[in-house]
Amino acid sequence: MRTQYYTASSVDGFIADPDNSLDWLLTRDIDEKGPMSYPSFIADVGAVAMGATTYEWLLEHELSKEGATWPYTMPSWVFTHRDLPGGPGADITFTSDDVRDVHRRMSEAAAGKNLWVVGGGDLAGQFADLGLLDELFVQYAPVTLGGGAPLLPRRIELRLEEVARNRDFTCARYTVVR
Repeated sequence: MRTQYYTASSVDGFIADPDNSLDWLLTRDIDEKGPMSYPSFIADVGAVAMGATTYEWLLEHELSKEGATWPYTMPSWVFTHRDLPGGPGADITFTSDDVRDVHRRMSEAAAGKNLWVVGGGDLAGQFADLGLLDELFVQYAPVTLGGGAPLLPRRIELRLEEVARNRDFTCARYTVVR
């Protein structure tokens, strides 16, 4: 079991633009069966964690569509201090508990599968600060944003393990150096 941060980034290191938009990302060409693709990644995930901003983005942009359902079949934890609405058909736990405690609960729920820190970068950094983040997968889109939500807003030493091209994206897998 590994704790992984799987995300997309602009080449200048932002996961969302200054308006918290992903428009720059959603128009890019990617092969869903290609290297480091989402379907192959998610198949090994047993639990997910995300911050309130990521959760609110999902509510506004994905779950607001008619007939939309929660995109994850596995248990999900949303780290927040806000009062947020539940997602349709979702196994979601809203928490402001210590990351270590939630990581333990996620590990139990994942039953040997990997844990995915969906986003944002600060939440992934909190896992890393405690020695709980094992891997980072980044799909770099061919765009610069000049600002926005950073990929990881702290220093973390990484070792490059794998690089591939998936159509418009340069994909990289790193392990966290402890």
